[in-house]
Amino acid sequence: MDEEYRREELIRIIQHSTERLTLPELEALYYDMVTKDYIR
Repeated sequence: MDEEYRREELIRIIQHSTERLTLPELEALYYDMVTKDYIR
């Protein structure tokens, strides 16, 4: 499997999943990503 294809597939899965999260779940995810320095 091509690396770029896999990357795009994972992005689609993550986008689809986050659309279903509640605001508190999104805030928790955001906080976790910020503390792990995934979001700057």
